[in-house]
Amino acid sequence: MSRALLIVDVQNDFTEGGSLGVAGGAAVAAGITRLLDERGDAYDLVVASRDWHDGGSDNGGHISDHPDFVDSWPPHCISGTPGAEYHPALASDRIDVHIKKGQGKPAYSAFEGADDFGKGISEVFQAHGVTDVDVVGIATDHCVRASALDALQDGERVRVLTDLIAGVADASSAAALQELAAAGAELVTSDAVGAAPSAE
Repeated sequence: MSRALLIVDVQNDFTEGGSLGVAGGAAVAAGITRLLDERGDAYDLVVASRDWHDGGSDNGGHISDHPDFVDSWPPHCISGTPGAEYHPALASDRIDVHIKKGQGKPAYSAFEGADDFGKGISEVFQAHGVTDVDVVGIATDHCVRASALDALQDGERVRVLTDLIAGVADASSAAALQELAAAGAELVTSDAVGAAPSAE
């Protein structure tokens, strides 16, 4: 059994002050780093996704100057801009695999992206024998939801760490968590992550 941590879109544009900032985003970034510091040995692999949209493009209708906030959104996470970078409170040096998604097209699930070698998460998980995935990140009601559902579809056992996610709206976030639980995800807090063995 191999366990992975999947960090979804903990980027400047999705945290406070960003173009699509979510309340609690910075706290999620800091909390994930704390989890990795205190119990990082519980994970055999750490994977993180980022929205990485093309500049000067509507990215398949995903980005608009007149967004409806359902299928289209204001410009965000444009490749090469500070908004696309990981939040500074996230320990990005602890990430083993970096996934970019939404390059020229809409993409919500981390499973729709690829690393710099063109490998998607499913292929990465298979190569590392990953059977269990803990999902954290932003936003609960959009990309966390889509990524966790795809992990279940991919055959992994999925836990969503509910103290390390942040959503756009309370109602839609609660609905997303209900949907994930019904689909087979386990909803737990980060306290459920096994403690790292003490150093000798």
